[in-house]
Amino acid sequence: MGKKVVIVESPTKSRTLGKYLGKDYKIVASMGHIVDLPEKQLAVDIKDGFKPRYQIIPGKKKVLNLIKKAVEGAEDVYLASDPDREGEAIAYHIARLLNILDNAHRVLFNEITKNAVVSGIENPTKIDLNKVYAQQARRILDRLVGYKVSPILWKILHKGLSAGRVQSVALKILAKREEELENFVPKEFWTIDQVFSIDGNEFPARVVQFCGEKLEIPDEKTAKKHLVDVKKSAPFRILKIERKRQRRNPPPPFITSSMQLEASRKLGFSAKKTMQIAQQLYEGVELGDEGPSGLITYMRTDSVRVADIARNAARKFIKAQFGENYVGKIRHGTKKSAQDAHEAIRPTFPSRTPEQVKSFLTKDQFKLYELIWRRFMASQMAPAELERISVKIVGGEYLSETSETKVLFDGFLRVWQVRVAQSEEEEKRKLPKIEEGDEVKLEAVDINQHFTKPPPRYSEGTLVKELESQGIGRPSTYAQIISTLITRKYVSSQKKALYVTELGKKVNELLQKMFPTIFEEKFTARMESELDEIEQGKKSWRKLLEEFYEPFSQKLLSAEKNSGEYKKSTVEEIDRKCPECGAPLVVRWGRYGKFIACSNFPKCRYTEPLDRNENKPKREKILLDEKCPKCGARLEIKYNRWGGRFIACSNYPKCKYARPYVLDIPCPRKNCNGKLTEMVSKRYGKVFYACSEDNCDFRTFDEPVREKCPKCGAPSLFVKKTKKKSIKYCAVCGWSEKKKD
Repeated sequence: MGKKVVIVESPTKSRTLGKYLGKDYKIVASMGHIVDLPEKQLAVDIKDGFKPRYQIIPGKKKVLNLIKKAVEGAEDVYLASDPDREGEAIAYHIARLLNILDNAHRVLFNEITKNAVVSGIENPTKIDLNKVYAQQARRILDRLVGYKVSPILWKILHKGLSAGRVQSVALKILAKREEELENFVPKEFWTIDQVFSIDGNEFPARVVQFCGEKLEIPDEKTAKKHLVDVKKSAPFRILKIERKRQRRNPPPPFITSSMQLEASRKLGFSAKKTMQIAQQLYEGVELGDEGPSGLITYMRTDSVRVADIARNAARKFIKAQFGENYVGKIRHGTKKSAQDAHEAIRPTFPSRTPEQVKSFLTKDQFKLYELIWRRFMASQMAPAELERISVKIVGGEYLSETSETKVLFDGFLRVWQVRVAQSEEEEKRKLPKIEEGDEVKLEAVDINQHFTKPPPRYSEGTLVKELESQGIGRPSTYAQIISTLITRKYVSSQKKALYVTELGKKVNELLQKMFPTIFEEKFTARMESELDEIEQGKKSWRKLLEEFYEPFSQKLLSAEKNSGEYKKSTVEEIDRKCPECGAPLVVRWGRYGKFIACSNFPKCRYTEPLDRNENKPKREKILLDEKCPKCGARLEIKYNRWGGRFIACSNYPKCKYARPYVLDIPCPRKNCNGKLTEMVSKRYGKVFYACSEDNCDFRTFDEPVREKCPKCGAPSLFVKKTKKKSIKYCAVCGWSEKKKD
């Protein structure tokens, strides 16, 4: 009997599969893609039907040779890369390089369990070329946009900037919210809040009507007038009590976007971190004597569909654990726009509780597994039954209201906590026993000032939700979109909120001027739908590229022609002369941000840092959604004279509270729980990065990147920059990778 070879993407998955398939199978890992478009050239022949010119990725020849050696003389070769478009493309390119396109077996594992693995091997399929073409079309689209638009940004601002087909639309959404926040004018309003009592039991209420009309109080003077009148309005009596029974249905099981949103809200995880941990749980975790086992199903999905076997197992567990009345009806159909290629994200074995595997998981793995397990079990449970009691109290010309929400039957709330009332205050409120017509005593009344609140900043989770709701991006792309925006310094993340930087605003402004129809939400969503049509075999990938490129090329010509005018619009004059030639000084954009230069450039090359000028234009003011612990004013991001960031009170100089700027990047050292802070060396006048933990002395001048070291697994890497190039390296094991500047 000849040997059988299974080719997977990661070593972790290979260990798990090895446990289930036994010695008759040899399992090798491709470590992701083997080929790709080369970095330093467009590598797309537009005239020859957008033909891509793939090449073996640098460093992957050794991996390819190992795979070739493994399949020599093999009876069967199984391609078991991830069950999505990227995985299909990886399988296709490997099969093409091995010359086994017609003979290779394609196997799909929605979950890495023994039954799923054995079933997949016993029921192989062929490579789905439509999926391959859909992935190829996306890759070419992104390459065309990135490599054609980015150089125009270089001409206008500086080299190293990038534009992305989807990333730039996400930036537009964030910039639009930033503009809303900047233009937001809070509107003052006042409320009259009361405390009533009956039989010695107190309860709160709020005045809502005056003379039969909604009470709107715009200022303190009006509020005080009403306050006097309310006090004179006794007696107060219960006018009406309404009791409404409500059913609160459980949420559906997780899809990629909802998992990222809840992990952001409840665990504080970034989208990238969530997906990294989910990948580990999917590929398999060592469970002691049981060996490596996949704990969740595939984590890139937009479908809430659940396999019957998993649903039945969950219902059996719920009945045994909580009782028959907690078992819910079968529900949750998949939305029409979903690709429905995979099940929802769920535990592979519903009866495997988080506590059973806690000792085998890292702290973060346990948190995410528990979140996924609870959400799935809740989705199979009965609705919660609530009763909302609304009470109207009348006194003179004033009508007040109060309410309470009671949980009559907790249902899915046993495992998945959500707010059941309209506010946190109502959720905690307990009303005394009262009846219509009862007289109640006014114990206290007061006026309170409020201001309307601006729309909330996007977090990574809410941005993913917004992208998903508009049909922009797909489950496999959300985390990469946000990661790229942060890496490019178009966006910064502070306290879970996303802030658009000054550079991000300028890039977005230019892109919207030059390509308003390309970087537009509905257009981008339509492109996603057409990529889905390619996958379904309804559209040719070349046809999509032809339809896109013709109008795009016209916009490119116009943008290149007017790049000089766009560049002029980025230059700001200041009221000062050049000390060398007497020409006016201006503020220009450079590789490291804004700087002051002579307007007579290139004849005069005088420059100076922007921070040396006393009359320099002020940096953008970024207020945080956090109050100063000393005076209660809002905190903001500030810059020192060397350009380093720090957090300080907006009430300076009255309040001098300040603290270091902490990045959402962990210290690379093993067993250190610190995060890197942005500091400034007064000796060298340079920004450096240090660990936030007092007992850790880690320091570096090189910029940190939140990426895992492929060699030793350190949680962060660093970029050493020179004039000609930049090199990404690991500060723990010394691994390095030359990177395009």
